[in-house]
Amino acid sequence: MELKSIKPRADIAQNKKAYKTFSQFMGFIEVIKQQELTNPVIEKLNLEIDKTNEAPIKKLKNQIRKSQLKMLQIIEKDLKLVPKNYYRNTWVAIGISAIGIPLGTAFGLAIDNMAYLGLGIPVGLAIGVAIGTQKDKKAEKENRQMNMEV
Repeated sequence: MELKSIKPRADIAQNKKAYKTFSQFMGFIEVIKQQELTNPVIEKLNLEIDKTNEAPIKKLKNQIRKSQLKMLQIIEKDLKLVPKNYYRNTWVAIGISAIGIPLGTAFGLAIDNMAYLGLGIPVGLAIGVAIGTQKDKKAEKENRQMNMEV
């Protein structure tokens, strides 16, 4: 079974933002085609490509974003492949929200001045970047990293 291609659209050139997203999505699909994919994964990815091919021009940009995110989730879950800096980008958000804000709250309560709440955010950011970068290096060492960045 083969991964489908995105259909070229004549009406896309009129909308610059949609054209940029469309071009990036085409490159994304080409990178995926270079990977070793199983038939169940190809079927799931083809469903998302069909949704994008059927989308009207006004909704194309949003559909591309949804499909690309869904395709990344499928590839990451089923094949354990990730794009470059995937873990870093994920762990930055986790570090800020799950580590930085509670740490800042604890610090603010300890000093009895909630103005220090913001001190935990850069600490959480740094921890998130460190963990994410470490996971990205591990994925690269295990050859689980795709040659693209989203």
